[in-house]
Amino acid sequence: QVQLQESGGGLAQAGGSLRLSCVASGRLYRYMVAWFRQAPGKEREFVAAMPESGEQTYYADSVKGRFTMSIDNAKRSAYLQMNSLEVEDTAIYYCAVDTPGSRLTVRFGRYYDHWGQGTQVTVSS
Repeated sequence: QVQLQESGGGLAQAGGSLRLSCVASGRLYRYMVAWFRQAPGKEREFVAAMPESGEQTYYADSVKGRFTMSIDNAKRSAYLQMNSLEVEDTAIYYCAVDTPGSRLTVRFGRYYDHWGQGTQVTVSS
């Protein structure tokens, strides 16, 4: 059973930075790990994703150039460095894993098998 635990959320001012972490437990071999977010009253949206190989990173247009995703397989962890935060980035951020994962479905939450409980990110103006 794979379990995911996010951390690092909190309150930041617009233009500031936060770094989210996601630690996985359980057996994982080939997978795609992603970050999604959901703002109040809005649908969940894709933020970023990366396969376990780290060979490619996918970003939503809204965060490209501001957010950077990385993984550390030795620590079974994924990270989301969020810079130049905007008020519109306020949301609950979720870590998710799809096994084995595919670049064709990377942006669609319904294909992900495992989800964390989420961490709140609030950006003030």
